[in-house]
Amino acid sequence: MTQHGAVAPETPGHAHSHGHASADSDRRWLAGALAVITVFMLGEVTVGVIAGSLALLSDAAHMLTDAASIVVALWAIRLAARPAAGRMTYGWKRVEILSAQANGVTLLVLAAWLAYEAIRRLAQPPEVAGTLVLITALCGIVVNLAATWMISRANRSSLNVEGAFQHILNDLFAFIATAVAGVIIMTTGFARADALATLVVVVLMLKAGVGLVVASSRVFLEAAPLGLDPAVIGDELGRRDGVLEVHDLHIWEITSGSPALSAHILVAPASDCHAVRADLSRLLAASHNIEHTTLQVDHLGAELADAHCDHPHGPSHRAHHP
Repeated sequence: MTQHGAVAPETPGHAHSHGHASADSDRRWLAGALAVITVFMLGEVTVGVIAGSLALLSDAAHMLTDAASIVVALWAIRLAARPAAGRMTYGWKRVEILSAQANGVTLLVLAAWLAYEAIRRLAQPPEVAGTLVLITALCGIVVNLAATWMISRANRSSLNVEGAFQHILNDLFAFIATAVAGVIIMTTGFARADALATLVVVVLMLKAGVGLVVASSRVFLEAAPLGLDPAVIGDELGRRDGVLEVHDLHIWEITSGSPALSAHILVAPASDCHAVRADLSRLLAASHNIEHTTLQVDHLGAELADAHCDHPHGPSHRAHHP
């Protein structure tokens, strides 16, 4: 007796309605942050041009990417809510990972441009109106604190939301650095402080950008999510009653926070395939929070099982019990 492609039962329907409610909440918080940022950004561009401050203009450019990142995040949330249909067998959930990667790449590109401009201004520092820089930076800190708080209320376990959050958080750090630069320029006349503040922000942007690109790339490469070790899970499955061998074990993420697992399970000839599959599904859900599972369970020695095992993918996990 064999069971092929058996899928663990999904969580009851109320979980889906809860997901829609969470997405609606995320959209509201993101939209609020977008409105606050856009209004302030327009004013900052005007003041930056008048003051001749690269730090202010770089902050405004960063805020533009903040606004763009939130727009992309909102678009991704709307697409991800579409049900699976046609060729999109997982739906559009991975669009959120595309959004996160786009945010990461944008941070890296912007950091490179700002680093170039800052170094150029270190060599030839222009006149900078320190008072205007300080006043605008202090206003920016207040605005970004509000925007950061709004986005922190959304679901940051989503890489999509986390990407937008990192943009806003880095902008907050940028305004703090710019405020410090404004004080230095006002008190000492040291105009290079403006460029030095920009370089501090560049370092923070590089850190956030690399983190987002690496995390999103792991999802696209279908690597096992952090905290889920295939070797440990494979050995754990192999020790369950009735299981003789586990191979073709794959663990990946459909999107952030949605792990999935598939495996080929060989059981003793007298074992109940259905009972073994149900036991393994319960174990994966309870111990590892993996609820999307596809387990092919076959009796050892069955013709189909033997043919399937000629070229297994990855290591095999064999039972240590009799």
